[in-house]
Amino acid sequence: MLCPTLFACAQPGPSAVCAVPLKPAVEVNLYFGRDKPAGGEVSDSEWASFLADTVTPQFPAGLTVIDARGQHRDPAGVIGTERTKLVVVVVFDAPAHRRKVASIVDTYTKRFGQHEVFRVEQPVCAG
Repeated sequence: MLCPTLFACAQPGPSAVCAVPLKPAVEVNLYFGRDKPAGGEVSDSEWASFLADTVTPQFPAGLTVIDARGQHRDPAGVIGTERTKLVVVVVFDAPAHRRKVASIVDTYTKRFGQHEVFRVEQPVCAG
């Protein structure tokens, strides 16, 4: 499986056996750093617009947004921190969700000049 740098990918495997009424699903965590490379930060109003016009239409059934503080090492080896938005989505349509996630990531990176969005996916039981 090809996993781009700074992406963690769930390995394919047998479907999870879930206790009724739960069903096999995939939890997707997207970490959106808010620092802009050219300076400044993605504002609360810019984030709200992005959430409303890009994220919500892809996952209208529901999602969770958590305010976080991210830490990372840049290519020069300097450790930095920034305000981060963590979006958690549980999907039952794997792997069809991947194109939706790719569209969200592509829009964010282009709109705000980001290099990437950190992504984690893992199998879960949900319902």
